[in-house]
Amino acid sequence: MASRDEDQTARIELGTLRAALARETRISQALRHVGLALGTTLDLDDLLELILEKLTELLEAERSTLYLLDETSGDLVSRIVFGSEVRSIRLKVGHGIAGMVAKTGKPIRIRDAYEDARFEPEWDLLTGFRTTSMLAAPLKNHLGRTIGVIQVLNKKSAGQFTSEDEEILNALSTQAAVAIDNSRLFLSQIQKNKQLLEVKEQLERRVRDLELLFELERATARAASMDDLVLAACNTAAKACEARGAGMLLAEEGSGDLVMYVHDQDRPASPDRFGIKSGEGFLAAAMREDVILAADAAIHDRRNSPRVEGRYPFLVESVIAIALEGDEAPLGAIGLFSKRGARAFSEEDLALLKLVSANVSTALRLFRASEERERSERLTTIGRLLSQVIHDFKTPMTVISGYVQLLSNAEDKEVRREYAELILKQFDVLTSMQREVLEFARGERNVFIRRVYLHKFFNDIRQQLALEMDGRAIELHLEVDTKAVARFDEARMARAIHNLARNAIEAMADKGGTLTIKAHRDGDDLVIVVSDTGPGIPKEVEGRLFQSFVTAGKKGGTGLGLAIVKKIVEEHGGTIAVRSSGAGASFELTMPNQGEAEHQDAKTKKRATTKASAAKNPE
Repeated sequence: MASRDEDQTARIELGTLRAALARETRISQALRHVGLALGTTLDLDDLLELILEKLTELLEAERSTLYLLDETSGDLVSRIVFGSEVRSIRLKVGHGIAGMVAKTGKPIRIRDAYEDARFEPEWDLLTGFRTTSMLAAPLKNHLGRTIGVIQVLNKKSAGQFTSEDEEILNALSTQAAVAIDNSRLFLSQIQKNKQLLEVKEQLERRVRDLELLFELERATARAASMDDLVLAACNTAAKACEARGAGMLLAEEGSGDLVMYVHDQDRPASPDRFGIKSGEGFLAAAMREDVILAADAAIHDRRNSPRVEGRYPFLVESVIAIALEGDEAPLGAIGLFSKRGARAFSEEDLALLKLVSANVSTALRLFRASEERERSERLTTIGRLLSQVIHDFKTPMTVISGYVQLLSNAEDKEVRREYAELILKQFDVLTSMQREVLEFARGERNVFIRRVYLHKFFNDIRQQLALEMDGRAIELHLEVDTKAVARFDEARMARAIHNLARNAIEAMADKGGTLTIKAHRDGDDLVIVVSDTGPGIPKEVEGRLFQSFVTAGKKGGTGLGLAIVKKIVEEHGGTIAVRSSGAGASFELTMPNQGEAEHQDAKTKKRATTKASAAKNPE
């Protein structure tokens, strides 16, 4: 009896083990089959469809549903299989069976859906499907986060899904979640790679555009003439778009005449320049139409002109042309002719030429504005220069006039010779002024620094000023260090002192007074002071005293005297200061005597070298 019970128990245990083995084998086979199937694609739609198909088959269900969590909205988005058709629905987390699984993260198995309060039958009404038994499990990725829900509906072979089915679904859901995550990662990577490629292409185009603009700007900046600018623009555009030739049409300022430049890319010489009529050729048409893109058969285009396009040494097969934008009317037009390789110009070529045209328009306006500014500045400079020359001619002409009068009255031959030498010296001053004007016109600024003995320098100035003060109640006092030596431009400094002295003389002309000129060394600096006992400087011009053409209302005054003085002092690296009151005005010129210091240093070094050499080689 005991033996029979033991045999029965053993058979039951064996049956249980066989059932467990069969279940594990089934699960293993299911996982292997699904794993192999999942390895065949990374496309998310294909992958979801494949998962639903395999689940429906393995669990003997009528239908399978897979919900994925939408990261943006937070809803569950489903994929429902209808035979060969896949449909989608949306479900809020926490609503319905799938919503509860997503919320709790735990599987749910139901015998009859309509007896469960969590079930929402409206989806059956919407789809026309009758749900009975259900099995739903969460999809969790490798981090344990729920990314969706997978469910199977209506068990075919039995009334409900079993715990074995639940184990299979749980196992498959983990594998499916990993596969879905991998697919999403793969698709995301593909999308990012695609975006990176697009960004790379955009950056490469942008770099090419920037390189083109840099080359164009560098070429136009070096242009010294309009021909140079046209050549730079045509050459850059033709090279960038692989055109055999380029052309530019310009409306000349003032006249509005059209001037055509034809450039052959294979001949780097200056472009051919000639005048054309309005409406003649593609570029003239572009001034009216803004943009022309004749991709092919340009030779038969009505806008083609044998006199214009016929100047190219090749057949014009394709053309792109763009008007050069001006403030009110087009400045002209730029165009490219016959793309190399018998190809047609593309929209990309057109975009590139638009970029070039915008920069060429700016370069043309700047070039023309620069030319106009230079013309205006030259005229202004010439006017100021002439005013300065006329102003400074007063001193030598006054001196010459005085010595000529003295010469005419002198009978002594030696005295006449002395006056003649003084007159000739004033002509040297005029020659020096003429040379300075020419240097200025050539853009040169030469200050002739040399050693000057102050005693002789100011003695000559005394003689010249005596002629100007003749007949006036003005006394001249000179306080000069007779032993001092300085280094400066003698002619320019004489002009500066004469201008200050003349202003002082004119200020005291009515009532008379004293003109005092002092000169002394202050360390390495030379200090010259010119002062008078006149009425002082008017208040209305004190702040603008050294500006050109500022005058206190002197009869015949040009307002240049003090501006010239300041310019001469600054050319010597010095400064000028002024003090004024009702008792007179005083101008103090301070100039560094660096040239003399360097001269003395050189002499000292030479003496030291000589002494050292003598010490080494005593004889």
